[in-house]
Amino acid sequence: MPESTINEDSKIFKLPEILPIMPIFHTVAFPKMMFPMDIVGNRFIQLVDEAMAKDRLLGLVLTRKAPSAEGPLCQCEDLHRVGTCVSILKLAKQAGEKAQLVVQGLARFRIVEFLEEEPYIQARVEKIEADILIKDLEIEALMANLSTLFDRVIKLSPFLPQEFAAMAKSIQEPGDLADIIASIVNASVEDKQKILETLDIRQRLREITLIVNHQLEILELGSKIQSQVQEDIDKSQRDFYLRQQLKAIREELGESDENRVEVAEYRKKIEEKMLTEEARKEAFRELDRMSRMHPASAEYSVATTYLDWITSLPWNERTQDNQDIRQARRILDEDHYGLDKAKKRIIEYLAVRKLKPDTKGPILCFVGPPGTGKTSLAQSIARALGRKFYRISLGGVHDEAEIRGHRRTYVGALPGRIIQGIRRAESSNPVFVLDEIDKVGSDFRGDPSSALLEVLDPEQNFAFMDHYLGVAFDLSHVTFITTANILDTIPPALRDRLEVIELPGYTQDEKLRIAERYLIPRQREANGLTPEQIKFTRGAARLIISGYTREAGVRNLEREIAAVCRGVASQIAEGEISSALISARDIHRYLGPVRMISDARERISKPGIAMGLAWTPTGGDLLFVEATAMKGRKGLTLTGQLGEVMKESASAALSFIRSNAVKIGIPVDFFEETDIHIHVPAGAIPKDGPSAGVTMLAALASLLTNRTVKNDLAMTGEITLRGLVLPVGGIKEKVLAAHRAGIKTIILPKWNRKDLEEIPSKVRKEMNFVFVNDMREVLNIALSRK
Repeated sequence: MPESTINEDSKIFKLPEILPIMPIFHTVAFPKMMFPMDIVGNRFIQLVDEAMAKDRLLGLVLTRKAPSAEGPLCQCEDLHRVGTCVSILKLAKQAGEKAQLVVQGLARFRIVEFLEEEPYIQARVEKIEADILIKDLEIEALMANLSTLFDRVIKLSPFLPQEFAAMAKSIQEPGDLADIIASIVNASVEDKQKILETLDIRQRLREITLIVNHQLEILELGSKIQSQVQEDIDKSQRDFYLRQQLKAIREELGESDENRVEVAEYRKKIEEKMLTEEARKEAFRELDRMSRMHPASAEYSVATTYLDWITSLPWNERTQDNQDIRQARRILDEDHYGLDKAKKRIIEYLAVRKLKPDTKGPILCFVGPPGTGKTSLAQSIARALGRKFYRISLGGVHDEAEIRGHRRTYVGALPGRIIQGIRRAESSNPVFVLDEIDKVGSDFRGDPSSALLEVLDPEQNFAFMDHYLGVAFDLSHVTFITTANILDTIPPALRDRLEVIELPGYTQDEKLRIAERYLIPRQREANGLTPEQIKFTRGAARLIISGYTREAGVRNLEREIAAVCRGVASQIAEGEISSALISARDIHRYLGPVRMISDARERISKPGIAMGLAWTPTGGDLLFVEATAMKGRKGLTLTGQLGEVMKESASAALSFIRSNAVKIGIPVDFFEETDIHIHVPAGAIPKDGPSAGVTMLAALASLLTNRTVKNDLAMTGEITLRGLVLPVGGIKEKVLAAHRAGIKTIILPKWNRKDLEEIPSKVRKEMNFVFVNDMREVLNIALSRK
């Protein structure tokens, strides 16, 4: 900042040929200007001391890099070539190699040649003489305009003395006016150096005019902003005054001010949370309502609960997906054995999400018997994706509000289970498992399955509306997975939104591998045993599978293994043994006698008995059909809790035999004085379906021809009155049930040949499959010779 522009003697002085150079970084020195300087460092002090000892002259030159007090003063190539020669007027040294100078600019100079760099820079210089300029109208106009602009800058700038404006108007020399204003205005050092290097005075006036004009625009804009801020402050002061009056009125009315802090906290939460625009408006509206309530009112707690929910939901917080397909495959193989079809579909699902992250993928539905790994597969998907996992059990849910939430008008209202799960997962893109979706009920409180239509539709769930929240929440990033035991009880509209992946069950070998790899180590650890304390032989594991469990999954198998582990743990704890090797002959000591005995061969040793195959929600099973004849008149009795479809199959079988009696080899009038009784054992269990038609026909033919059905043969299929064998479902489950029971031959409808692709290859090799198209083929294969 210049202090003065006096001292006319400075116009006439002789510039020495060699001048010590002091680099300056943060300012530019102009001729005629007097200003203070602070210097730090031994080398700068030495430069000043030697200048004071000589002629008090030194050159100030702008450098492109900040000078160092300890290293070299500056590299010569970093210096500009035009500087200002100044005279040291005052010098005051301070402790710590510091000093203060007061210098006055004398004249411009140009560096001709650098001579020395150590201990400080010295250069050969030449003085730049001022141009002799004759004032004309343009010069006078430029000076007048510059003085006017500078006067406005001084008035708008609070840090510049008003005397500067009068000083500028008193200067008659154009070059001096440009230099003085350039040293005063707030401009960059590059712009000031450009003014210093501009020797043409006319051009120098134009350049400084542009700089002053730019500075004026900044100051005017700042003044405008300051005025607006002042208006806002005035309004804030008015609002504060009114609030204080309102506070006094409330105190007079006896109302408490306890909720002020709570309102401020909620306001801060809402502003910091990345809410949608709709949710933000609703939150602020509820906050305004709450701010007008008394904290003791019932509505106050309702409002705080709502704000707690809306500010704790992860509106835009997501976890980063792991898109390594190989790792996903490895995780699925680590967690589950077998289930190749399900794993293949899951890998395809993940691969599509990797190639197209914004895809609206299908809603997977794992369908299969209990204990086949449906829920754990969903957990593996979450682990493979690196997402949060949350599970909801829908079994027994009857109220639609469980899905959509209750409206806030009800006492104790809460959001539905979907929004609650999103909050607990703390992420807007978790893996969400809707367990037991086939067991959702409906009553007078609504139909939850209809509410799930919106949740599980990728075209709608981006704006899921929970009744409690009252604003749309985006569920399109959630990976929904459903599980079910059967599909029949799922409403058709909901089933249409699901991509079904069937998990039919495990073979004996798969169960053995699962027991060795997962179940035994898990139960061993759960019961506090080490691998050295208990070991299972393969024969022991096979015996538990075949003799103590008969299921599609492995849940009961794990229970039996746990029972053995508990028995061993009890013996070790009592000190009876230190370790145990469990073989097949030891199993009965822990589990008792064998429970599952295959009596299929003994049960069909007489005519009138046939063995069929049935499908149940827990997997496949054997189905025995018994028929007997007695004296009577055309009576047909059906027992065993048979459904309507199964009863019709029995009637169709009897009609076929009566119409083809001669071909089958029985009397045509056998039914005239005979009653037929068909019974399906396990009478306490309801049974239905058309697939027992072939078995009923074989049992009746066996009875009436007095020929037994082969004891290692099972069959399934629907029949018609003309004797055709129609295809049925559940082939894989039925074949696996027959394989568990030791059946070697299975009669299947010819149209079910394609279903053998789902049967494990080892099972196909151990069994003989006979495909038929007509009932006469069944009788020729199934019935033994007389």
